[in-house]
Amino acid sequence: MGDRYPTVKVAAVQAASVFLDREGSTAKACRLIREAGANGARVIGFPEGFIPAHPVWYHHHAATSAVANRLAVELFKNAVEIPGPETEALGAAARDANAYVVIGVCEKIPRTIGTMFNTQVYFGPDGTLLGKHQKLMPTVGERLVHMGGFGDTLGAVETEFGPISALICGENSNPLAIFALTAEGTRIHVMSWPNHFPSSGDPMRNRVSVDSQAFAQMSKAWVISACGTVDEDMIRRLEVGPEAERFLRDPACCGGSVIVSPGSRVIAGPMGAEEGILYGECNLELGVLTKLRHDFAGHYNRPDIFQLQVNRAAPRIYNVEGTDERVVLPPAGAEERGLARGESPQLPEPARAARLRPRMRKPARARHKRNR
Repeated sequence: MGDRYPTVKVAAVQAASVFLDREGSTAKACRLIREAGANGARVIGFPEGFIPAHPVWYHHHAATSAVANRLAVELFKNAVEIPGPETEALGAAARDANAYVVIGVCEKIPRTIGTMFNTQVYFGPDGTLLGKHQKLMPTVGERLVHMGGFGDTLGAVETEFGPISALICGENSNPLAIFALTAEGTRIHVMSWPNHFPSSGDPMRNRVSVDSQAFAQMSKAWVISACGTVDEDMIRRLEVGPEAERFLRDPACCGGSVIVSPGSRVIAGPMGAEEGILYGECNLELGVLTKLRHDFAGHYNRPDIFQLQVNRAAPRIYNVEGTDERVVLPPAGAEERGLARGESPQLPEPARAARLRPRMRKPARARHKRNR
């Protein structure tokens, strides 16, 4: 009978966060996950930084202004620890929905008060935390609050439908990141987008459409692009002037979620600025058909000419040497976070990082040279 490549129903959630409210945004996300699952979605994508919000205030306020500083502090106070109560709740919702979920969060390192990451978290249909991806290079105002991630969280996650991948906003137009995920055989890719782009550039929906179709063309994967949007509470909390309020209420400034086929055809969307869930039926066999023509990480590549090296090691920012291990105690709660004696709680040590690293397919992993 041969192999089977099923048709999978997927969903792109387009919604506004409960602005800078971790618990409120988590509850809203869980409700939307269960709704999408009840409608048959098996893969569900969410916007960038959905819990508790994306730092869009830097599009409207100076970096050191009182408003920007106040909102940035609230972002940290409402950021998510992984694992933690929020991931437990999201995992339970994924289990109830019987779906794979990729959701954007603002992540903070446990027991610290200064470092955040722009992160996507993967959940399985049994509620398992499958892994996370930390945005490699924060963009524009994000650089004021987010640290860049490392190669240990870049990669596809193995699922019953084959490898599924995800990237955040501008990463989706990074040709090397696209090639890396293409080489890992991604079949469904989730793009997470913010609430809106700066008023000085093209509307976000234009970039979403271009990047979604371009990624599908290069990877021959199905693409779920989930965009954020704006609600009245967010506009009020941003404390912007009349001109910016008009911009934020313009339907063209936000939204634009789409679902794109491996042949680069938009099969659902684009949505307007409204909140909602966009659904699409993804026939995975279409990926086979399109790769017969172009497999850019396979028969349509020249490895004797083009090669990509991915470094999956995460650097250690703090090391303790020359100390008697018997008297160096781990910090409080270190056992729960996988820290051994004398190791720093500031960055994940290798064992913990491996637990949250996307679960890779062995054949795909072998395609990359690693740094030694």
